Amino acid sequence: MTVISKTEFAARRGWAKSYVSKLANQNRLVLTKDGKIELEATEALLDQTADPSKAAVADRHHQDRLQRDVYSQLSSHVEPTSVAAPPPTINPAVAVPDFQKARALREHNLAQLAEIELHKAKGSLVSVIAVKTGAYNAGRMLRDQLLGMPPQLAPELASMTDPWEIEKHLTAAIRRSLEDAERISSADLEHTLTPS
Repeated sequence: MTVISKTEFAARRGWAKSYVSKLANQNRLVLTKDGKIELEATEALLDQTADPSKAAVADRHHQDRLQRDVYSQLSSHVEPTSVAAPPPTINPAVAVPDFQKARALREHNLAQLAEIELHKAKGSLVSVIAVKTGAYNAGRMLRDQLLGMPPQLAPELASMTDPWEIEKHLTAAIRRSLEDAERISSADLEHTLTPS
């Protein structure tokens, strides 16, 4: 177990001492009783509690620190470059989760859900299941009414001989049946679509 002071830890990591104090206030440092830092345990804790969305920033700062330190060891005539090393190539077979993309996707989906709820509240959007159920019930009721007509009309039509009278009687019966189905299915659909 390596124990170092906060100042040494700050210098080792290339951080300001105030940032190390901030980490201590956030309980992200493993400290000894005398206030010194247990190096290995602290580095493990920092790795576990790091925000993945800050990884790119941390890498960029690390590259800048490395370049600054490397160029300081060379001659004074060498100008440091502000261009960091190119990002490492990622193997497409191993998918690396992107925290920012996941967060953006989550926010986009939450916004879409909020918009859906708004349209439902306005009544301009209804549940597909409710519409399917209402349409099925209306179709079944119309079928039952139409299939129930022949037993009702057969005795009346049996005594008729004029084709015009038969057609007129059938048209009136079908029209009554369809009007009844329209009234009942409209009420049934309204009841199905109205949230309880």
